[in-house]
Amino acid sequence: MSSPTTTEFHRSLTSAFEAAMRALWSRRAVMRTTAAVAAGGAAAMTLAGPTFFGFQSVMAQAFTSDVDVLNYALTLEHLEATFYRTNNEMYSAADFEAAGFGSRVRGRFDSIEAHEVAHVGALTAVIVSLGGTPVAEAVYDFGVTDATSYVATAQVLENLGTGAYTGAAQFLIDNDDLLTAALTIHGIEARHASYLNHVNGDVPFPEAFETPISPADVLAAATPLIVGELPNTGSGAATRTSGVSRRGTSGPSLLLAAAGAATVGAAALAVRARGESTFDGI
Repeated sequence: MSSPTTTEFHRSLTSAFEAAMRALWSRRAVMRTTAAVAAGGAAAMTLAGPTFFGFQSVMAQAFTSDVDVLNYALTLEHLEATFYRTNNEMYSAADFEAAGFGSRVRGRFDSIEAHEVAHVGALTAVIVSLGGTPVAEAVYDFGVTDATSYVATAQVLENLGTGAYTGAAQFLIDNDDLLTAALTIHGIEARHASYLNHVNGDVPFPEAFETPISPADVLAAATPLIVGELPNTGSGAATRTSGVSRRGTSGPSLLLAAAGAATVGAAALAVRARGESTFDGI
């Protein structure tokens, strides 16, 4: 199939996602979405059409194994990691401050990128350890044009990711270890979302309960961002583990180990930042 036209979509990406999230946070949406999640993968199976660069094939089906669920999470983590890597290279601390953000904010985005890269590495490694094939990183068009749109888009992506993990938890309910390990990632995604809500002038914790977002709704929100596949160079983007070793470690413990590594990495970034700059922003 041909790639979708994304220019018009991206002109209103941030506002559209924010409107969707506000709807999801409403009481009616909580009830409606919860009902949809209760239907499980059956709702996702109603999606028709050809595979869209491997993304739809991951989510437009009932999950049949733990690997399916982990690949679903990995698809989102690839998107987020690439988002931060690409835009952190594009926009400097000076760009952030010129847009009106506090002097600490750009450094926080380095920390968030490190977390997302750790998530990709951990999920990739555990999928391989379970005998599965990790989904690959794709080619994306995030529609970011400046530091302001970068920060706004980060907010909606992190809220989308938090809701996606909440909605997918039911599919790991029979595997306590994997569920616990996945929740260590979900908690960090929620921290990101809360911080980015605050930076964008919104309530950091808008509701008493997190709204689960079904795979079908995540697909509808994220698919327009995926515009192609990475060329197959033989190295395999999805096989990179971002420094997470598989030696002597398997299964859920890889996710837990990566969570610890991400915490250490973020702390190191914070120490380095304190040593190099005087921060007065958030």
